[in-house]
Amino acid sequence: MKITLEDILHQAMCARRLTLAAAESCTGGQVSDRITNVSGSSDYFPGGVVAYAYAAKVNLLGVSWDTLNLHGAVSAETVLEMAHGVRKIFNADIGISVSGIAGPLGGLPEKPVGTTWFGLATDKGEWTRLFVWDGDRVQNKQRSAEAALQFVLDYLEGKLA
Repeated sequence: MKITLEDILHQAMCARRLTLAAAESCTGGQVSDRITNVSGSSDYFPGGVVAYAYAAKVNLLGVSWDTLNLHGAVSAETVLEMAHGVRKIFNADIGISVSGIAGPLGGLPEKPVGTTWFGLATDKGEWTRLFVWDGDRVQNKQRSAEAALQFVLDYLEGKLA
């Protein structure tokens, strides 16, 4: 039986007795889906929010219209607000968020298709990561879900500066 990233995350979260909530845009729920593929994930995962449209980011996660209008949905500023918002909704120790341009449409010269921002918020700090994937829509979504899980693991393992 193959050990998956979500299996490793499950063990790490349970060992530390922390909770995790996810705010997703371009992944459409794949991060939450992968987490909940592991039996017992309800011990640390109270839930997630798929906020695809600007209005959903504002109304559900508390992202500021000013942030969206100034920086766009695919930005460090937006994913940090998403991560803080989902932490608050679920009273979680860790909030992970992802927003990107999965493709094939939607790219701009400064934000090409595949551009994906990740945010992570805890009571110890906040971090962002940026990746630019070169796959098709499905591949970009899958890579983003994988990167979000890895981001949380990197935090838990003390790898974030």
